[in-house]
Amino acid sequence: MALSGDNPLMGEEENANETAPERRYELRLYVAGQTLRSVEAFSNLKKICEEYLKGRHSIDVVDLMENPKLARGDQILAIPTLIRKLPEPIRKIIGNLADTECVLTGLDLRPRKS
Repeated sequence: MALSGDNPLMGEEENANETAPERRYELRLYVAGQTLRSVEAFSNLKKICEEYLKGRHSIDVVDLMENPKLARGDQILAIPTLIRKLPEPIRKIIGNLADTECVLTGLDLRPRKS
């Protein structure tokens, strides 16, 4: 469920192209209000998605200041946290997502280094 309102982090959703032969990515970003790290994480995620997942993703932003109970379902221990819901398996990335290569590896868009 994407949250909306006056918060610039909320309500940002990019619909995936259902006819694309490539995998569709469902992402959920957990934040706590409009802190600097939360805003940075959202901005970094948006840039990564626009460059590497254009038309193949959706972003769901969950503000735990407004809905703290939503943290239980995905076992959120730190914020900001990005959850890749689809494709499976579920992946978690913690932090402001500034390290693009780390995020791409975490999303399985780049191979892991041995």
